[in-house]
Amino acid sequence: MIVILKNNPDKAQLTSLLSWLKEKNIDVHESVGISHTILGLVGDTASLDANLISALDIVEDVKRVQEPYKHANRKFHPKPTVIKVRDTQIGGGTLTLMAGPCSVESEEQIVEIAKRVKAAGANILRGGAFKPRTSPYAFQGMGTNGIELLKIAREETGLPIVTEIMDAEQLDYFKDVDIIQVGARNMQNFNMLKKLGRQEKPVLLKRGLSATYEEWLMSAEYIMSGGNHNVILCERGIRTFETYTRNTLDLGAIPVLRRLTHLPIIIDPSHAAGKAWLVPQTAPAAVAAGADGLIIEVHNNPAYAVCDGPQSIKPEVFDKLAAHLQALHEFMKSHPAPEIN
Repeated sequence: MIVILKNNPDKAQLTSLLSWLKEKNIDVHESVGISHTILGLVGDTASLDANLISALDIVEDVKRVQEPYKHANRKFHPKPTVIKVRDTQIGGGTLTLMAGPCSVESEEQIVEIAKRVKAAGANILRGGAFKPRTSPYAFQGMGTNGIELLKIAREETGLPIVTEIMDAEQLDYFKDVDIIQVGARNMQNFNMLKKLGRQEKPVLLKRGLSATYEEWLMSAEYIMSGGNHNVILCERGIRTFETYTRNTLDLGAIPVLRRLTHLPIIIDPSHAAGKAWLVPQTAPAAVAAGADGLIIEVHNNPAYAVCDGPQSIKPEVFDKLAAHLQALHEFMKSHPAPEIN
């Protein structure tokens, strides 16, 4: 349920309304705008009398929300969410570039790549420490040693780090990580999502291999219902009948999610394409469609990468791509696409 208050509502009446809702075990998310204040009510709102609430002098309108996700719903939070990570901002009109190797392999490798992507304009360093692999015999990552190497790269460059968690029991290892990534295979690991909701670090939530928009947003809701509203959505391609690319990149997710939710939207062209040459071709399309950022795999020697070398671009390619993406972002800001309501 959404309660839209009149401009400059009487404080005493508002306090009385909030106290009454609290007695009903209703959580209230308050969003203050220029002319209106919106109260998003989360809980067993079916028992609330909408007519009784709308009769209050301070209330302009009361609407029931049909969607099962509440905290992630744009109706509850009309303004786009901006997430701050150290000196970096995700959302709010900026273009955030996350770049780095699929997997951390050595100190020399991760530090060199971190320096290269930062020089090109990357804002955040990505790198896998724990790796989910289809085959149990494939390289599974360096684990906690990989996280320590990411921290060294952060000290060398100042770039915040994002890396993937595989299990809720690993959470203690991520206390010095800036953004915790939840991979596609764990998008509906609800036990882990609940625990991530009880801590404050931003969570980069990747879309499941065949997840609908609503299922994806409900996974975000699991995190947000625990109190952590620092959720970033990441489209990384979905599984379709097409086999030429690793996955099918759903760019339509950007405008759809922009309408449904206030959360920032990141695109992963590397995992969607599965081929390095496609990354510079698809990444600009994501910017043109309005993405808040991209996460791109960059490796200094893709042919010898221990993981996902075929989809990783070289640093010199990222140099040109990053400049192109930033220029396109600035152009799109001054030449936005027409909107149809």
